[in-house]
Amino acid sequence: MDHRERFLRAFQFKDVDRVPDYEFGYWPETVDRWHGEGLPFEKKSGRDIEMYLGLEGWSRIESLPVRTGLWPRLQGRIIKEGNRQVVDDCLGGISLRTVGTTSISQHLRYPLRNREGWEKLRPFFDPETPGRFPLNWDEVVERYKERDYPLYLGWDWTGFGSLYGLLRNLMGVQGISIAFYRDPDWITEMMDTLVDLWISILQKALRTIKVDFALWWEDMCYNRGPLLSVRHFEEFMVPRYKKVTDVLKEYGVNINILDCDGDISLLVPGWLKGGINCMFPVEGRFTDIYKLRERFGHDILFVGSVNKIALIAGEKAIDQELKRLTPLLEDGGYIPTVDHRVPPEISYSTYKYYLKKK
Repeated sequence: MDHRERFLRAFQFKDVDRVPDYEFGYWPETVDRWHGEGLPFEKKSGRDIEMYLGLEGWSRIESLPVRTGLWPRLQGRIIKEGNRQVVDDCLGGISLRTVGTTSISQHLRYPLRNREGWEKLRPFFDPETPGRFPLNWDEVVERYKERDYPLYLGWDWTGFGSLYGLLRNLMGVQGISIAFYRDPDWITEMMDTLVDLWISILQKALRTIKVDFALWWEDMCYNRGPLLSVRHFEEFMVPRYKKVTDVLKEYGVNINILDCDGDISLLVPGWLKGGINCMFPVEGRFTDIYKLRERFGHDILFVGSVNKIALIAGEKAIDQELKRLTPLLEDGGYIPTVDHRVPPEISYSTYKYYLKKK
């Protein structure tokens, strides 16, 4: 059974020789630690490590080489050096970045603050902008015709599959939250612009290439639930998800994987209604994966949910965590991975024990 067949059958609740062996990835601090514990120094990226450890690997899955969101990307510039750099993103935003860490930059000013700023950004969401598709698209099509691995269309950090997350990154949580109340027509306009862009790209790309899933990203929850009301989510976002997933379905794409951290429980019904049917990474501390399967049955798929805290605790906790998830694995429609990037509190030997037991 090849990788692609294994992936599709697992999400169709069919028998497989085993589920794909994926992992979400590793923080740079984790890799630095592991280099001192036996991981070869030249193995630095997630892809490097996955290949070295013999995994199919989440980082190794290929995506269509198309630009699905804000394009072109502008090159930011450092306007003040030091341990804490001040960075101009050249879109209108200024942020503070701590050198030598992977912590999230602190925004001093968000790029999108009003409608005037939106009018400046809107041309970056034009589907006809040169560079969205490779110039050798015909060669790309030929390459993907015969393959034994899954292929996806999705989030490339320029915007596909992110209605809230992309706008939140441009506006900040406070900015987008206020806009939902003070100027809902503006939110509607921006989200419609994104949806129109995605559909235009989907229709062009999927006429000639068959992909196996779409990858979405939102990160719109924290450990106690969503960052916006369920009412706003259902009103502004769910119908637009549905509009895009209906087009995907026309081209035979029936698996939509959405990346969102935190407690996602309140938003899952809306995502399913909108055609997004696979949740990732389902953080074990915050979301009860069994309650979701009990409520939605085989309408919902999962990737993730291996609680990283169990790996930090050690071998006995790892055994218990994998035992907890075994019934779900046997039920199907589930691929286990650590429920976020592996943190540096986990030793290399402990991680290898986890992989062996998994």
